[in-house]
Amino acid sequence: MDPVQSTEENYANPKTCFFHVLFKAAALAFYILSALFIDNFVIIFVVTVFLAALDFWVVKNVSGRILVGLRWWNEIDEQGESVWKFECLDHESLARMNKKDSWLFWWTLYLSAVAWIFLGIFSLIRFQADYLLVVGVCLSLSIANIVGFTKCRKDAKKQIQQFATQTIASRFTSSLQSAFSVV
Repeated sequence: MDPVQSTEENYANPKTCFFHVLFKAAALAFYILSALFIDNFVIIFVVTVFLAALDFWVVKNVSGRILVGLRWWNEIDEQGESVWKFECLDHESLARMNKKDSWLFWWTLYLSAVAWIFLGIFSLIRFQADYLLVVGVCLSLSIANIVGFTKCRKDAKKQIQQFATQTIASRFTSSLQSAFSVV
């Protein structure tokens, strides 16, 4: 088997992938299973939101950088305006990112939000406003990461296009200069 092919079939960062999925699954599993075993809403709220906050932090600060080469944050400037900041790896590093890692990152990011939406619908159907609050907090954290990384990916694509345009233009210019210097 070709060694290049085998690395493409495996995850490049299995530990990061594991923790990327772990806190999402833990928050969802605890929320779903806690209704069977725990009768205290405060414990369910605190533990579920804590796990969702851990997931938010891990995705935003660790797995986003390692699995897809992106990082985002939001700052308030001197005028009090909210400013989104984006970081991405350079073009060559982004091109080398593992496809499986990237696939896992994006699909679990979206699927966890979809799962929270379904749990919110069930809370609405069962008229459980308190549990809807838990789902709302967890869904907000999940959507914040989706919005942040989607904007970051668009910004990264724009940077790559600008880099490619500049590279092509500079090579074209240098080719023209060398052609005229020969003449």
